Amino acid sequence: MLQQLEIQNIALIEKICIEVGKGLNVLTGETGAGKSIIIDSINAILGERLSKDLIRTGKDKASVEAVFQVKGNNIEELLREIGVEPEEDGTLIISREFTLAGKNSCRINGKMATVSMLKELGSKLIDVHGQHDNQSLLRTESHIDLLDSFGASRINLLKENYTALLVEYKDIKNKIRSLAGDKNDREKKIDYLRYQIDEIKKSKLKVGEDEELNKQRNVLSNAERIIEALSGVYENIFSGNNIKSSVYDSLSDAISQLNSISKLDEKYGKLSVKMEEILYQLDDIVEHIRKERDNIEYSPELLEQIEERIDLIVRLKKKYGNTIEAILEYLNKAEAEYEEIIKSDEIVNELSKKLLSTSNELFGIASQINDERNKAAQILEEQIGKELEELEMKKAQFKVNIEFNSEKDENDEYKFLANGLNRVEFLISPNAGEPLKPLSKIASGGEMSRIMLAIKTILANVDDIPTLIFDEIDIGISGKAAQKVAEKLSIISESHQVLCVTHLAQIACMADEHFQIEKQSADNQTKTSIRKINDKEIKNEIARILGGANISDITLKHAEEILKNAKKFKIDSGNN
Repeated sequence: MLQQLEIQNIALIEKICIEVGKGLNVLTGETGAGKSIIIDSINAILGERLSKDLIRTGKDKASVEAVFQVKGNNIEELLREIGVEPEEDGTLIISREFTLAGKNSCRINGKMATVSMLKELGSKLIDVHGQHDNQSLLRTESHIDLLDSFGASRINLLKENYTALLVEYKDIKNKIRSLAGDKNDREKKIDYLRYQIDEIKKSKLKVGEDEELNKQRNVLSNAERIIEALSGVYENIFSGNNIKSSVYDSLSDAISQLNSISKLDEKYGKLSVKMEEILYQLDDIVEHIRKERDNIEYSPELLEQIEERIDLIVRLKKKYGNTIEAILEYLNKAEAEYEEIIKSDEIVNELSKKLLSTSNELFGIASQINDERNKAAQILEEQIGKELEELEMKKAQFKVNIEFNSEKDENDEYKFLANGLNRVEFLISPNAGEPLKPLSKIASGGEMSRIMLAIKTILANVDDIPTLIFDEIDIGISGKAAQKVAEKLSIISESHQVLCVTHLAQIACMADEHFQIEKQSADNQTKTSIRKINDKEIKNEIARILGGANISDITLKHAEEILKNAKKFKIDSGNN
């Protein structure tokens, strides 16, 4: 919902800021006061094309900023798609600045955006009726969704089944396409996979093998150094030499000396026992060192074999994975793919049977959806026909044109679409004797707005665009038709925020919020201003609309009467 609109330096507007309310917001003012400027400004933040001629004379740039409340609205998903994180409180701010030099600067919640982003987002926020470019109902692609929403639960349930089955159908087609590709490509793929599988299998890799090989290479590469070190340790601890005694002999002598005095004091005997324990431990260590030394044998041939094995593993890692585990996993996938291709003919045959079965099932559901759409279309046509009749378009005819495409393509396949096999378009014949034609072909702005109002009245509960703007809706109507238009707008405003630019008193009287647009001249400058008016001012404005510049007691009384009738209608209809 639109909450606030700020406009600077557009046409006659220097700067205005208005807060828009819920329900029906009416904008009135004398001809030429600048009502169309408000609509042009709203179109600017909806991503519509702008002319630099809109910039106020004497200024080099203009800007529009709109604040919306979108919490709980499906707009949040669209914001994330275009890279804007929604605010927690649901506030959405869209701004656009344009200059005489032709530069455009767009922002969404302060983040730079493109005009196309504004257009995409704007189409979900506001529906403008009166200028064809913005009307959602003029976009034929939206008609099928509107009809389905009107058809409600039955169609939606069928569509859910259809959508799930369509995903499966496309997956099967892709699988067949990948398996039944070009024969030469398949043969090349088979040869390549066979080579990879053989290469990995011949290597007979074992998990952890590379780590163990690196350890062995490290030992063999340093065998002489290790033997020399272990021999030195052995000599120092156990054997000794001509120059000095071994640690073992020295420790044995020390124990003997302690034993010789152990009878003099028992503490020397205890020390001797502890040293004997150390000697026993030293025996074990010396034996281990001797075995390690004797087991090391430098073998250039073995080292060369280890180096070659390590090189092989490194090459395989570069091709198939960073670890032996990854290489073996690649092998499993390659074998599975190889088997799948080898058996592809058999698999393709099975998939083709499944595709045909799924296609027939899809066609069946699409046919059911078509039947339900036709049922919903009949009801929709009747209801919109009644609305058009009440809007004094008694000869108008509304038609939901539904085409069902049961033809197959050159591959003998149905042309399944996301929504089934239908193409849906709303057609209208405004007057007797005129042929049915697309909504976009309606020439009269007044007719178009009333047609849109009739359709919106019926689809109000299923159309999720929160804000509707009606411009030129009162062109060419008066009396009973004008009253019905006013009542329809009031009814729609129960479920949507509505902004309406009007010259009709009947519509203005239904307003929940009434804004008056005025043009003032001073110091050789003309400015347009807009303000929300109170009850007394509203009565005067209604009287002005009824009687022109000269407001009399009669026009004031008339204004008071239709305001009273409007209030009663809103109470009776529950819109108060």
